[in-house]
Amino acid sequence: MSVVSKWFLGQLGQLHALRLSGLAEEQIKLPAPDQHGGLPLMQALALRHSEREFATTPLSRQQLSDLLWAADGINRPDVNEHTVPSAMNAQEMDIYAALADGLYRFDPKQHALGLVAATDARRVTGLQDFVDTAPVDLVYVADHARMKLIPEARRDVYAAVCAGAIAQNVYLYCASAGLGSVVRGLFDAPALATALGLESRQHIMLAQTVGHPAK
Repeated sequence: MSVVSKWFLGQLGQLHALRLSGLAEEQIKLPAPDQHGGLPLMQALALRHSEREFATTPLSRQQLSDLLWAADGINRPDVNEHTVPSAMNAQEMDIYAALADGLYRFDPKQHALGLVAATDARRVTGLQDFVDTAPVDLVYVADHARMKLIPEARRDVYAAVCAGAIAQNVYLYCASAGLGSVVRGLFDAPALATALGLESRQHIMLAQTVGHPAK
């Protein structure tokens, strides 16, 4: 679906996630992330780029596990610290994963995906056409209710820093794993918030598509 078509549907309030015909898994328990593989950092940085043409081939559960752990997994479980910085350790960011077989939210503590809705919400995560069929569309949402120790005027800034760090982690993982990715800010925010079931305290920061490059 084109940018214009999605924009027009959004103006009419008709840009919605697609209801699945079958059942969606209530929880996807991910395998342990592989923390010992991948390219050296400098090589991954040299290969980091944005991809906008994706094959429809799904990611394996191991790839999904490694991707989400890199994005915002817990790397120091003794102190509940993550792979990205968070001001005052608020851990305000939630990662939603729009997959062909359901809309999920990543739980770093359980290292699992919990079902949010039995929908294919990929088409709502952005106005670009490739988001509809790419295997994974991630959405980064800041929950201001967790940021009570941070002055209200600074919450958006700190959340943006956290979202940017997540996006770069995803880029570097994808570069290392031979996957493609692109971070995006072009989406219909009201339609996406409705699809995700967000409340007023929750703010969509960025979206990011991940998949196998089409070529």
